[in-house]
Amino acid sequence: MEGGNKPQVNPGILHGMITERVIKGIISPVGDAYKKKGLISAHHRLIMAELATKNSNWVEVDTWESLQKEWVETAKVLRHHQEKLEASACDDQQSSPVLGRPGRKRKWAEQRQDCSQRKSPEQTKTKDVPKVKLLCGADFLESFGVPNLWKSEDITKIVGEYGLICVTRAGNDAQKFIYESDVLWKHQNNIHLVNEWITNDISSTKIRRALRRGQSIHYLVPDLVREYIEKHNLYSSESEERNVGVILAPLQRNIAEANTEEIL
Repeated sequence: MEGGNKPQVNPGILHGMITERVIKGIISPVGDAYKKKGLISAHHRLIMAELATKNSNWVEVDTWESLQKEWVETAKVLRHHQEKLEASACDDQQSSPVLGRPGRKRKWAEQRQDCSQRKSPEQTKTKDVPKVKLLCGADFLESFGVPNLWKSEDITKIVGEYGLICVTRAGNDAQKFIYESDVLWKHQNNIHLVNEWITNDISSTKIRRALRRGQSIHYLVPDLVREYIEKHNLYSSESEERNVGVILAPLQRNIAEANTEEIL
C-alpha cells in the first residue's frame, strides 16, 4: 500500500506486543495511479518485493492493488484482503492474479460470491477467520492529520474496523498524536504501538538517494533486489522526476469530492 518507508518487523516481536497470533504478512504495492513523485512502475516494484521475500516463510506479495487502473483507497484494500480471508474459510482459497492475467481476479470474485451465498455472514465471519491489520510506521500514522489526504470515514474504518500496528521511530511521538486526535483516541485499543528498541536508520529514501548518486547499496537491500535494480537501471535522476508537478491521487480525489459537495 501507499506510504513512506515500510517498517521492518520480526513476527516474534509482534507476538510479544499484541494479543493476537500473527499468521502471515502481506505486502501490497500501490498502483501506478497513486502518482507519487519518483514512483517507478508497479511491474518493477512487484518483482523486487517478490525477490526480497523469496526466502520468507511468513511474508507474501499480493498483486491485486498494484494491478488496478485507478488508485484504490487503503480502506478498500484492507476490505479486499479481509474478504479474501473470509472466502478462504469456505475452502475456496484463490491467490491474487498473476501479472498479465487479470482475468483471474474475476474468477476469484465469483468464488467468493458463491461462498457468501452458501454461508451466512455469521458462519463466514467466525473467530477462526484471521483479522487484517495495517502495519505502518509513525510517519504513516501522522499522515492522518494531513488535510485532504484521507477521508475521515476511511480513517475511522481503518482504525476502528481493522486496526493498526504502528512501529515507532525516534523523532515521532505516536502516543501524543493519538492523544491529540479524537478518532484515534476513541480507537486507541485497536492501535498497537511497537517500540523500535534496536533502531534501524535504513530507509527507502536514503537508498534511492544513494542510487541516484552512484553510491553502493551493498548490504542495504537483498542481493537479488540490488542486482535487479542495477540490471534495469532503476532509481535514477530521471526516474525521480516522474510525476513531478502531479497532485497525489488521494489529494486530487478528496479535494474534487469536497468541491462537489460545496456546489451541491
